[in-house]
Amino acid sequence: MIQLKILSGKMAGTVVVVRHFPFKVGRSAVANLRIEDVGIWDDHLTFFLNAARQIEATVQPGALATVNGENVTQKPLRNGDLIQIGAVQLAFGLSPTRQRSFRGREALVWTGLALLCLAQVGLIYWLLN
Repeated sequence: MIQLKILSGKMAGTVVVVRHFPFKVGRSAVANLRIEDVGIWDDHLTFFLNAARQIEATVQPGALATVNGENVTQKPLRNGDLIQIGAVQLAFGLSPTRQRSFRGREALVWTGLALLCLAQVGLIYWLLN
């Protein structure tokens, strides 16, 4: 998953996690990320997965956007890219990952080790008698 951190504008400091594609940014009520700052169009920018499995930003015809200071209409994005649309600057990045719990596996390993130790003690006891 990716996240967009809004660095400037009315929503500065907001972090949005993108969980599905296509993901639309704009003023429209149907936009996934609704931004109502100066220079933002109704349907300004769309994020999607391209054929190479890269996350790509596509700017609507007539709208202006820059990625790392370069004017773009369509561009694959990388972690850390800065996107400027209207008066808003967005930081594109990977969202933090969640650590899965290994309690069940750990309990199974410790139980197996305990049973192995008990079997060895039982075997030694049986051989000495």
